Amino acid sequence: MLQENYREVEAKVRQAAERAGRDPEEITLIAVSKTKPLSDIEELIRIGVTEFGENKPQELRDKFEQVSQPVHFHQIGHLQTNKVKYIIDKAVLIHSVDSMHLAEQIQKEAEKRGLTAEVLIEVNAAEEETKFGVTVEEAPSLVREISTLPNIKIRGLMTIAPFVDDPEENRPVFRRMKQLLLDIKSQNIDNVDMNVLSMGMTNDFEVAIEEGATMVRVGTAIFGARDYSI
Repeated sequence: MLQENYREVEAKVRQAAERAGRDPEEITLIAVSKTKPLSDIEELIRIGVTEFGENKPQELRDKFEQVSQPVHFHQIGHLQTNKVKYIIDKAVLIHSVDSMHLAEQIQKEAEKRGLTAEVLIEVNAAEEETKFGVTVEEAPSLVREISTLPNIKIRGLMTIAPFVDDPEENRPVFRRMKQLLLDIKSQNIDNVDMNVLSMGMTNDFEVAIEEGATMVRVGTAIFGARDYSI
């Protein structure tokens, strides 16, 4: 079932890209495996899936250490400074950097291990009180500030759009993020790529792709509903 679910989502990613006149190869589908057992990841590995998203650093660490073959784990959830050490050498990309304070801790841990951490800046584009991330207005200056840290490479931006019944409601949010990415990219800041736009989840990933997402984070449509009581 998981494999079929993944293939269905993959097909929708391709169709959304084609509708927007984009190359489907430009889009990375991240299977969000948070709270799901390692056996689910192994089942998807068997059909060649290599990109997985985790919320909790300890869970990412444990799955990284136990998985049968190397895959890419993305840290997509909020990251506390005291948890950076768990994932600094295990996450291929940290999607949720939202402060200089966190970036400095990532810098410290990356320098300690002699590596460069690749990160995205989390933007709260809809300015929801319950969400983490900087505002659209604050993002460029945070990018500039973090760009001075030698062991961090900023690859782009991430947002978590509001949960809505009609995905079309999030189109302006995604459009705003794409414009922000282009605005920052045009500043040609050293050590900053701005090639990655991580946005869109089970509910709205097709609209996100139509508006320029290069990474979509899909969990429920692949793995089914989550039990958060465990």
